[in-house]
Amino acid sequence: MITVRALTKRYGGVLAVDGLSFDVEPGMVTGFLGPNGAGKSTTMRMILGLDRPTSGQALVNGRAFATLTEPLREVGALLDPGAVHPGRTGRSHLRVAARANGVSARRVDEVIDQVGLGRAAGRRIKGYSLGMRQRLGIAAALLADPRVLLFDEPMNGLDLDGIRWIRGLLRRLADEGHTVLVSSHLLSEMQQTADRLVVIGRGRMIADATTDDILRGLGQLRVRVRSAQPDALLARLQERGLAARRVEANELEVEDSTAEAVGEVANSFHIPLHHLSDVPPSLEHAYLELTGNSVDYHGRPAERATTPEEAL
Repeated sequence: MITVRALTKRYGGVLAVDGLSFDVEPGMVTGFLGPNGAGKSTTMRMILGLDRPTSGQALVNGRAFATLTEPLREVGALLDPGAVHPGRTGRSHLRVAARANGVSARRVDEVIDQVGLGRAAGRRIKGYSLGMRQRLGIAAALLADPRVLLFDEPMNGLDLDGIRWIRGLLRRLADEGHTVLVSSHLLSEMQQTADRLVVIGRGRMIADATTDDILRGLGQLRVRVRSAQPDALLARLQERGLAARRVEANELEVEDSTAEAVGEVANSFHIPLHHLSDVPPSLEHAYLELTGNSVDYHGRPAERATTPEEAL
């Protein structure tokens, strides 16, 4: 179990983490979400004793990480897949870690097979793709079969097969009773995988609840409807006070409503429909509502280049 209490970290005048408190319990996947710069990686580093908190504490199974006698056997982590010696092979990297922690060479072969490194384990790490480095980092985290696992953006660089694999891995680890904390910007994957979500912004707690509760609480009801008479349907829906808008040439989206309500309006005015469905609540939609005021880095559309003719 991971216990975080009033955890705070300052870097000079920058408050990176501001009084965070939450628990990561065994037997479930806890997703750790937040915009870029929210403090997720800093929090994970403090849990692992890599950064010292300004105040507060982060405990693993009731103890500070620095006091663990066999840390690799209690906690496995992937924070930076690039933090490896590029001249070593994947297998030698794992063997060094195994020797240093009293883990058998046979276990090295087991985790290589488990993460799908295969023949790549005999190649030098400098020739690895990001996805292969991710697999190697996950293998190192699993090496001593720790009960607590932390993964920071483990799906980066993985192909579709790799993403499906790690989704299954996280689920299996949780089902076996492990404590699993994983950060990711792939919200569709978190919606499928995470049992609980901790959402932070600008270093502060925004939400700490089950995924289902967040989706129910903030997953606004929406309806998609398609008709050969979109203008007439749009006008009738708006007359009824429904928040309808056009999203495609013949397709509308209606917020805070249901398919039944929209269908009744269309039927009462004899407007034919080609498609009508409730839009399932999405974590992306809920996340944007939660973090909308906590985003520090906003992009903007590129300005259209002026043609030579327009410049004259």
